[in-house]
Amino acid sequence: MLAKIQTSSVSGVDAQPVAVEIFMRNGQLPGFLTVGLPDTAVRESKERIFAALNHAGYQIPPAKITINLAPADVRKEGSSFDLPIAVGLLSAMNILPEKEYPDTVIVGELSLDGEVRPVRGVLPIAAGAGKNGWKRIIVPMQNAREASSVEGLTTYGVRSLKDVIHVLNNHESIEPFVSDAYAADPEPFHDDIDFCDVKGQEHAKRALEVSAAGGHNIILIGPPGSGKTMLARRLPTILPGLSLNESIEISKIHSVSGLIDPGYGLVLRRPFRAPHHSISDAGLIGGGSYPMPGEVSLAHNGVLFLDEMPEFKRHVLEVMRQPLEDGHVTLTRAQASVTYPSRFMMVGAMNPCPCGYYSHPEKACVCRPEHITRYLSRISG
Repeated sequence: MLAKIQTSSVSGVDAQPVAVEIFMRNGQLPGFLTVGLPDTAVRESKERIFAALNHAGYQIPPAKITINLAPADVRKEGSSFDLPIAVGLLSAMNILPEKEYPDTVIVGELSLDGEVRPVRGVLPIAAGAGKNGWKRIIVPMQNAREASSVEGLTTYGVRSLKDVIHVLNNHESIEPFVSDAYAADPEPFHDDIDFCDVKGQEHAKRALEVSAAGGHNIILIGPPGSGKTMLARRLPTILPGLSLNESIEISKIHSVSGLIDPGYGLVLRRPFRAPHHSISDAGLIGGGSYPMPGEVSLAHNGVLFLDEMPEFKRHVLEVMRQPLEDGHVTLTRAQASVTYPSRFMMVGAMNPCPCGYYSHPEKACVCRPEHITRYLSRISG
């Protein structure tokens, strides 16, 4: 008995189609084998799937079960393969009418009681499904809004394994998820900060306006309390609104990172990222055994604010050269090589000297000239 279910894995911000093939052989010693470069989370899916099927009232027969995740030379990571494997087992057991659903992509994690939990990277998977000509996608209900932002793709949000069975059996109780993920909902744009709050500071506001108009990087130098951070945090409020393509680009990165708000299908405003000065180079540009986006990518089409720039490690600042120049960052590891976009406005803030009061009209600076020179030299050309 052979069943084949379509799903996808995520590489960077792109989706890689994966075919889940289930071969069940009766009359042999029972066993469960997963092949196709699965990671630990995929290998552990057996226990979740068996418990979920049992809770739904389906017993796995004592058979030799082989699961192949094709293509076999691409590493499979994460828990999003739980649901397609469970559906494949149901097809191989003749509980579902078809052995293959060629136009349907299925992703989701299963809990022990059959609940379908949200996963990362649903938006890139949905975009890849639409590009490949697939017509339908079945995702966890919490991910349905972001998947529905892809035009030409029918999205089903499911809460349990039984809901998936109803969808595949064309049961009328489960209807497609319909939502305008890019609807102009005013709520996300209501903040307690706005550029018009700033009183005075005309020269600084003019510089920020020029920077925002041309997408230029900018550095703010002044003593403590002069308003550098206050101005920088209000800069996104004078940037132009996101286009649909920009919103999708940002949302893909945030989806891979698991930062999409379930209440909104897409990121509707420009990101503002302000990492602490103790951040590592991997945290800034991305990294890990399987590379994940860093702050420069999470700030894509938005603002990356580096407060107290001289306090950042020198090599951390230097690794930003290539992302700033090229607009993308390529992370190469032994297991994978991925590319993330990183077009952002960099806003830096710093004191003019270690004590902060060099050239202050009222407070005297206590720093020696060589200390001031050494402090400023932490920021290279």
